[in-house]
Amino acid sequence: MFAAMSFTQHAKGLALGLSLLLLNGCGSEVKEHSHTVEYQSVQAQPLVLSDRYQQMQTYTGTIRSANTTGIGFELPGKLNSIVVDSGDTVKKGQVLAQLDIDLLIAEKQQLEASLLQTQADIDLAKSTLRRTEKLKTQNYVSAQQLDETQQHVFSLQANQKRIEASLSATNLKLEKSTLLAPFDGTISQRYHNLGEVIALGSPVFTLIGNSQAVAYIGVPVDVAQQLTTQQHVDVRVGKQTFTAQIAGISAEVNAISRTVQLRIQLPESARVINGEIAYLAYQQDNLTAGYWVPMSALTDGVRGLWNVYVLVKDDQNHYHVERRDVEIIYTNEQQAFINGAIKADEQIVSDGLHKIVVGQKVTLANTQLVGAL
Repeated sequence: MFAAMSFTQHAKGLALGLSLLLLNGCGSEVKEHSHTVEYQSVQAQPLVLSDRYQQMQTYTGTIRSANTTGIGFELPGKLNSIVVDSGDTVKKGQVLAQLDIDLLIAEKQQLEASLLQTQADIDLAKSTLRRTEKLKTQNYVSAQQLDETQQHVFSLQANQKRIEASLSATNLKLEKSTLLAPFDGTISQRYHNLGEVIALGSPVFTLIGNSQAVAYIGVPVDVAQQLTTQQHVDVRVGKQTFTAQIAGISAEVNAISRTVQLRIQLPESARVINGEIAYLAYQQDNLTAGYWVPMSALTDGVRGLWNVYVLVKDDQNHYHVERRDVEIIYTNEQQAFINGAIKADEQIVSDGLHKIVVGQKVTLANTQLVGAL
């Protein structure tokens, strides 16, 4: 029994000793941790000065065929027949529509009858003139009578010319009463129905030619001055992007949009529809000094400005955070071109601005060099 009690007391003593050793070890670890200072680690990059930036601008316009025409009759009349309709493909010289020509046919018949009557009068007058000339040689008629007979013949001949001209005009009206396609193309729209009386100059169809498609796009004056004819540019229509050629640059500014119109010829293989929206992507150099920074390096400021966090090194080789006011000059999807209270080679925090405050001491996680684009 005494041996059992001794063994128990000995076991308790060992357990107490082990507990003291563990407590001493833990106290030593806490004491050592309390003397270690850890600073927030941040990602930073140096500022690189650039004397310019490239700005990608997109300008819009419309697609039109080189031949897009509202076609109609050259004279008024009642629409008697329509041969084609919207969406039909036509060839040059094909009949598209016709006017009622009953009145013109009656006018032609009347002129033809007048012409026959005049010709008969001329034949009679010429016979009279021949007899008068014969009698004049025999002194049976006076010179005045001979002159009057000659003038009568000339008057009838002039009237004949007038009737012939009227008949020619009537035949031309009959010809123009049939509307023909001026070029190969597709009927885009029909504006009139059978039986309607069409006014002079009123279009009956819109005909879109099968010729090469053209994009008409307006750009600012300064951009137009940098472009030249025959220059190749990228034009996007829908989901297609074409390498197109500038065929012409307008010589005047549009009074409403204040832009200069470009006439851009698309490739012959381009499958586009008249009236589609065309987009011209143009990269322009702007001679303005500044710095490219990631969008994640910017935070809201006051009075319309923005802020960046600059890392300033102190005497103990530590960094503390300063806020600087900057102005955004241009942005793209990932970066901003800025200028302001910053200078080249300064380190700015490029990410994680929500984790730090002004005046906080930090360490560098990495250094990333981003130059001007």
